[in-house]
Amino acid sequence: MNVEVEIISKEIIKPFSPTPKHLRRHQFSFLDQINPPIYTSLVLFYEFNGKIPPTITEISKHLKKSLSEVLTLFYPLAGRLRVENHFVDCNDKGIPYLEGQVKPNCQLCDFLNDPVPDDLQKFVPFEAHDHNEFSLGVQLNMFECGGFAIGLSVSHKLADGLSMLMLTKTWAAISRGEYDNLEAKIEHPEFVSATLFPPKEMTRYYSHAGITKNKVTKRFVFDSSAIEDLREKYTSLENNEKRPSRVETLSAFIWRRFVEATKGDPDQNIDDKNKLHMVIQTVNLRPRIDPPLQQNSFGNICHFFMISSSGDNDYDDEDEESCHGMVRRVREEISKIDKDYVKRLQQGDEHFKFMNRLALTSIRSGGKVVTSYFSSLCRFPLYDMDFGWGRPAWVGIQPLPLNNLIVFVDTKETGGIEAYVTLADQHVMAKFESDPFLQRRVHTGRFDTAVSSLAHQPARFNQVAKFHSQDRSSVIKKPIQIKPSKLRSRL
Repeated sequence: MNVEVEIISKEIIKPFSPTPKHLRRHQFSFLDQINPPIYTSLVLFYEFNGKIPPTITEISKHLKKSLSEVLTLFYPLAGRLRVENHFVDCNDKGIPYLEGQVKPNCQLCDFLNDPVPDDLQKFVPFEAHDHNEFSLGVQLNMFECGGFAIGLSVSHKLADGLSMLMLTKTWAAISRGEYDNLEAKIEHPEFVSATLFPPKEMTRYYSHAGITKNKVTKRFVFDSSAIEDLREKYTSLENNEKRPSRVETLSAFIWRRFVEATKGDPDQNIDDKNKLHMVIQTVNLRPRIDPPLQQNSFGNICHFFMISSSGDNDYDDEDEESCHGMVRRVREEISKIDKDYVKRLQQGDEHFKFMNRLALTSIRSGGKVVTSYFSSLCRFPLYDMDFGWGRPAWVGIQPLPLNNLIVFVDTKETGGIEAYVTLADQHVMAKFESDPFLQRRVHTGRFDTAVSSLAHQPARFNQVAKFHSQDRSSVIKKPIQIKPSKLRSRL
């Protein structure tokens, strides 16, 4: 399917209320500094099955008002990035807001039948690798059928995946008009990362490493039954081990399929017996800090752990799907990321030790290293993003410009997981996706998405109409002018 989106409007959305002068400079944390200058993007697709769909003007007016309000809470996102100086100028200059019309050759129902990850780029305002001074951009995309997609691009220099989702969830809550009992329903972001992880002098650190345009991404869907079957398979009954989680299970399974796909690769010119595989996985640090941070702590509050393996040492050749060793080692490494580890990371030494281990491993292997990266957005509220028209039919993650990257997200159906696999080599991807063990585990049918429509939730549309007709002086001023200032006074 040839997806084309024509941009028909561009404008700048500014915060509803000005940022106080004492908050005009938002300092990067150490963890912000080491993140690459790329955009992470989210695309939320909404179906419409009613008689008279809302126009792009109606939807856009509604979204822009609530976006202006949420920018007051997330004020660094409305400023301008000063990447080389490691801070944001919180000058309230606003963010780009684009409106796009999807060409009639692409219907929403057809797109959702088999979404192509690389097509998601057309629904967001920025290319992932084309980083600029904006911290955030939004693009509204209208389909001819009345369905629409909301695309967001957030700078990875400021936010990790959880922060991006918190922003979106808060925006959706304000958009629904949840102003009664605001304190209980809308979480204010806490900008504490630079205090917890103070910035460092990093003149020799190159955060652009690994960014590439040459990649191919495929999306693989695993339903709950396939995952549960693998979990049972990876549970060692002999040692009375706890069952692996869904993410632990799929990480081990996909890692082994990736190892098999890279065997005998003529382009690498590496003997498989001398090939060293390294797995780097991200970990959310919020619950591992002493005392634990709230989930509304905004920034890059995550780090990595590393596992190196020759491949054959971590599974049993007699069973083509077995991977007990990898599951066990992942658990061992995660257990090491405790409050003491975080304290060392806060001092700055732990990350450089991690980078040194990475370099030494590569040197000792003679450079014959194949590195894969795993990250997960599972158990985050992806499908709670209701802007007043019901829950999204599907949520897509734009592929990041990093090779050998696997990102997990929950399916809308309980228990399932979508795996976005990004590889540099078309040949390796062809071997990977044709792997018979992968094929028999991957869900091949279309998940039902037609559940979020105004026809099913007319009350929500009335709520949106009521939101527009209300006197904004009685609705907006309280949450936007009073609450954020209380928040800011504590920072």
